[in-house]
Amino acid sequence: MLLRMVGREWGRVSVGPEAWREALPVDPDLGSYPEPAQIVPARFGRFVRVAPLGGQPSGTEAGGPEALAGDAAPAAGFGARVRRAVLGAPLRSTAIARERMRKLVALPVLSADALSSVAYGPEAMLAVLVLAGTAGLAYSVPVALAIAFLMLAVGLSYRQTIRAYPHGGGSYIVATDNLGRTPGLVAAAGLMTDYVLTVAVSVSSGVAAVTSALPGLNDEAVLIGVLVIALLLAGNLRGVRQAGAVFAAPTYAFIIAIAALVGFGLYHAAGRGFASVPTPPLHAAEGVGLLLVMRAFASGSTAMTGIEAISNAVPAFKPVPWRNARTTLSWMIGLLVALFAGTVAMVHLEGVIPNSQETVLSQLAHRSFGSGGMYVFTQAATALVLLLAANTAYNDFPRVLFLLARDNYAPRIFTRLGDRLAFSNGIIVLSVAAAIVYVAFEGRTASLIPLYAVGVFLAFTLSQTGMVVHWWRRRDRHWRKSLCFNATGALLSALVFVTAGITKFTEGAWVAILAVAGFLLVTTRIRRHYDRVTAALRLRPQMIEIPGGTLTPPPDPCSPARGGTAGPRDSENADDSEEEDTPEEIRHLSVVPIDALHQASVRALAYAASLQQPVLALHVSPSDEDAERFREAWMLWGDHLPLRIVVSPYRAIVAPLISYIETLHHQRPDLTITVIIPEIVVRHWWHRILHSPLAGRLRRALRHLPKIVVTTVPFHVQDSALRSGRPS
Repeated sequence: MLLRMVGREWGRVSVGPEAWREALPVDPDLGSYPEPAQIVPARFGRFVRVAPLGGQPSGTEAGGPEALAGDAAPAAGFGARVRRAVLGAPLRSTAIARERMRKLVALPVLSADALSSVAYGPEAMLAVLVLAGTAGLAYSVPVALAIAFLMLAVGLSYRQTIRAYPHGGGSYIVATDNLGRTPGLVAAAGLMTDYVLTVAVSVSSGVAAVTSALPGLNDEAVLIGVLVIALLLAGNLRGVRQAGAVFAAPTYAFIIAIAALVGFGLYHAAGRGFASVPTPPLHAAEGVGLLLVMRAFASGSTAMTGIEAISNAVPAFKPVPWRNARTTLSWMIGLLVALFAGTVAMVHLEGVIPNSQETVLSQLAHRSFGSGGMYVFTQAATALVLLLAANTAYNDFPRVLFLLARDNYAPRIFTRLGDRLAFSNGIIVLSVAAAIVYVAFEGRTASLIPLYAVGVFLAFTLSQTGMVVHWWRRRDRHWRKSLCFNATGALLSALVFVTAGITKFTEGAWVAILAVAGFLLVTTRIRRHYDRVTAALRLRPQMIEIPGGTLTPPPDPCSPARGGTAGPRDSENADDSEEEDTPEEIRHLSVVPIDALHQASVRALAYAASLQQPVLALHVSPSDEDAERFREAWMLWGDHLPLRIVVSPYRAIVAPLISYIETLHHQRPDLTITVIIPEIVVRHWWHRILHSPLAGRLRRALRHLPKIVVTTVPFHVQDSALRSGRPS
């Protein structure tokens, strides 16, 4: 409605589109680009060569270079070739359907985080219980059973989340829909913290598995981890399908390795009647109590990280997405519970305890397989799946960031797909953040785990609570059973979150809590900014009647309608607001800064005068003598336009220009001042440093003022040299 009203007001001062078209000095109909099926990517680079519009040559001669679709520069350079080799050729938007995952690929890609946590979750639980000595280790099986029950409850809950949100329903969407915007943002903050730490913890655990088998690499652990993050960045920038193909094998190898380890361990234990091997003598550092057990429960629950990944990534599945996602989630939960329970059972039967020199899984593998090939296979599979488990975060972090950007809580650049149909900006942000955290904590898994549990279970708690509200409102079929599962998951997740926040606060959990608070502050500020911009950009109906007009020659530059004197409307709008919505309301003044009278400056003056608007030439001189010499040259040229010379005794150029233009603006706030700058365009990029970038400096300095337009009139040095017959 508002757009139609604005259009009607334009019609009162316009003679119609046909008259404007007849007045055009060119034919705007230049044909169209070919169909996408006819476009073939160039051999090198990310640019697609297409035929020029209208079939005319786009170069200086017939048969010149073809037009480039996409970016406006050729991409046959070395950098473009490296990009093509690392990331692959760009994909058309229509290829998004082919980039979806089937279940056999989705299981390792989206479950790598959850399944690989078996390598450090049980060890984190035992590291707390061992503080109470042998009496504390006796609680390992009951605590593990409680964690397995929590896995089942949360897993079943996310199955229902997928059913309720078949287009993707992670913690952010569920909490926002059912609890409100602020809880949704808190859930998103927990997820984002979780994904960053997923990368850092997975990489640190993977490096620990490597250094357990090869102790000589201990000193290079941080460097190895950073290189792995860089490899993950490159792999995920290539796109979903390529990442899945690379990351599937290590996940399946890890499943086979742990299954074999548990199977061999149970076979050996059966030979001794399943009697437990006594643990080495232990000295209790603290007594067994509820707080110790709860700390162990919170630490061991980090094995649940990544359970929500599949519900976030439902759109990434092949049709039917929600059905395939639920099936994949069921397989993941079954495997996770089996691997976790089997590992804890083996720890109990073999009497293994954590130590700083060798991981628990490495000790178990030694006892089951010795030091032969199966031990090497187990350690290699564990290291690979841990190093690549971060891929789950690379799939989900950009998606959550996309949802936030779609809702104006994050910069909108995160809604854009890259060349390979991946959210490249989100992937890069995740890599940088994870690398910073990894380096800051020197790649120590034990130091990162306390940060981990807080964000994970904060998101779990809000998601499960949101689903409780969802079932209570809907009350559809089986809603009571669903509500019971979600309520149980919410209660247990909240218990873990509170326990981890309190017991591990001084160990580093405060960093995660602070990150969540900072995230909430930043996202709300971003939304506030976008709301202000949207309100400012909203179309408004005009409140006055504008007389009709006809297409006539340009008016006299000195006429009142063009800024000679201020009328009633000028006094009403004599502020810093920009209210001109129709051409008749805009009053112009062109200011042309010139340093000397040469071909570039004369061309800029000619361009300004051709607009038939008031023009003012502006020259800054360092002294009175220089000012007089320039005035003489100006008079010799003919004094065709008004000239103002500003003497700058301290030899500054840019500051006096800015000050003068600001003064003009404050003198007449109703004027639209266009600053027209002659710009020398050189052939080679390294010649640019030989010329002053005046236009950019003026734009940055005057950007805060309304109704100030800074533009340039390019003067191409090589073209001028060719026309004059001189060598360029």
